[in-house]
Amino acid sequence: MGFRSLRSCVDALRAEGQAVVVDHPVDPHLEIAEIQRRLFRAGGPAVLFTKPRGSDFPVLVNLYGTRPRIERIFADTLDRVRRLVELKLDPTAALRNPARYWRSPIDALAMLPKRVRTGPALTRTIPLSRLPQVVCWPGDGGPFVTLPAVYTEHPGRPGTKHSNLGMYRVQLAGNAYEHDREVGLHYQIHRGIGVHHAAALARGEPLKVAIFVGGSPAMAVSAVMPLPEGLSELTFAGALAGHRIPMIPRKDRPAIYADADFVIEGTVNPGATKPEGPFGDHLGYYARQHEFPLLRVDQVWHREGAIWPITVVGRPPQEDTLFGWLVHELTGPVIPTVLPGVSSVHAVDASGVHPLLLAVGSERYLPWKRSDRPAELLTQASAILGQGQLSLAKYLFIVDGGEAPGLDAHDVEPFLAHLLARVDWTRDCHFHTETTIDTLDYSGSGLNAGSKLVVAARGPVRRELARELPAAIPLAAGFANPRICLPGVVAIEGPRIEPTPRLDAASDQAIWESARTSPWSADVERFTAAIGPEHPLRGFPLLVIVDDSGFAAASLANFLWLTFTRSNPAANVHGVEASTMHKHWGCRGPLVIDARLKPHHAPPVEEDPAVTAAVDALCRHGGPLAGLRL
Repeated sequence: MGFRSLRSCVDALRAEGQAVVVDHPVDPHLEIAEIQRRLFRAGGPAVLFTKPRGSDFPVLVNLYGTRPRIERIFADTLDRVRRLVELKLDPTAALRNPARYWRSPIDALAMLPKRVRTGPALTRTIPLSRLPQVVCWPGDGGPFVTLPAVYTEHPGRPGTKHSNLGMYRVQLAGNAYEHDREVGLHYQIHRGIGVHHAAALARGEPLKVAIFVGGSPAMAVSAVMPLPEGLSELTFAGALAGHRIPMIPRKDRPAIYADADFVIEGTVNPGATKPEGPFGDHLGYYARQHEFPLLRVDQVWHREGAIWPITVVGRPPQEDTLFGWLVHELTGPVIPTVLPGVSSVHAVDASGVHPLLLAVGSERYLPWKRSDRPAELLTQASAILGQGQLSLAKYLFIVDGGEAPGLDAHDVEPFLAHLLARVDWTRDCHFHTETTIDTLDYSGSGLNAGSKLVVAARGPVRRELARELPAAIPLAAGFANPRICLPGVVAIEGPRIEPTPRLDAASDQAIWESARTSPWSADVERFTAAIGPEHPLRGFPLLVIVDDSGFAAASLANFLWLTFTRSNPAANVHGVEASTMHKHWGCRGPLVIDARLKPHHAPPVEEDPAVTAAVDALCRHGGPLAGLRL
């Protein structure tokens, strides 16, 4: 029932043709990651590379690369977890349908971690440098652990009951890290480990950390699951794995996951930080080098026959996109209970997840008094932005589901069409300024600093959304090449903004200061001033200024990625005939978003042409990867 080890999972997938073994030597520096990206795009199998250069341990890629494979891995437990969620929503369901829920008490018992005295994970110790040193992107600061389950316990309440399991970035080498002794631990705002770290600092104690790699595939999924604070991820892992997670208690240290393939034990001493990064991250840009906690490595353990699993992140979609799909599958039904009146919320993967949220809410109050003005939608928007990692969103678009029964926030094009046909830009824009955004998002005014825009739209259709451009469109000097992205949405190329060279931390700070003054906004103001009452673009509710309009209009994914990763609402949202009344901003004409690449933005990730050519050679007819059809 479920897989207790990564090896048993790989063996089962191999027997079913969903995993293959490649014995040809491959380079963990960029080459393995390039192959992984191709495997994911092709819907290919999981691949176990038995001879990664520089390491004795095989490297596993693309384990979670397709929906059918995820469903196969958790075939014994997905439905059981869904039933537990149903009972959480409605405990009386078991009385009405006992046949469906007869084994749910057994499954609930499986959620509890189990204390064991020892386990396979503690079989051998090795130096840190013997782990596979996988580097994913050319600009990365070194090798990283990309599927870690980072485990901590509350310093004041040790034990698994008050533990946290999270997938936080771990840099194995590079920068100023002491060889074989130090690694970087990158965690962001609204992560549970921060609560434990703060408690340790308050007590004047070091934070003890254990990093698990491998074991049951359920552990990695549980590490990314957005569970309520106070609910241990180990309990969820047990339900998804189909067995109680075995944990080895340790005196004065966190417990160890007995079935892990690898365990890195370490200590974060008070005040200990070093520069971590850069790293090509899930927004499709490099997260730059910043100070993050320094983990002093005490011990590295591994089991016999250990496998090193990795994933690769970058501009979505990537393998982690399917983690998001699984999270929605398991937690989507909970949304109406946590957020009353909200039927669906979608963190849009193509936009980098946190930059754009779509939500379908409802207007349930004052049913006798018809009004087009959003009321409860704004309450629901505030509730959404008060939920853990959802609070990191930059743009939240919310509509009234009562006006379009069946509308789902996951249906992006119909959702945007519904909103743009009804939105009143003079009324429906609500800004949050000088607030937090995703640590990995460099469009704001500093690390973790930026703004938010809530657009709450309801009411009758105000406009038909144009699908074609007029023959002649006069534009301000420096603007050109308008292209239709979606009905009602046009991308226009604006004057190119020259990048500023980064030399050191001081120059970084100067660039952040320029972000606060937004000198390039003058270009957009010229653009909006040229759009008079009879201008052909007045018929389009949303205009986006970009560097390459052909790229923006080529696909929905391109439009979403450019628009919402390269703009900071308070600085980069403009409007035709804009005005402010009682501190409320709005515009009578089209909304204009400046989504050009700016000096303070991080550079997009790009593959190394030499590595691409090398992988091409491996994939040619007769080559060692030819059978994978990449």
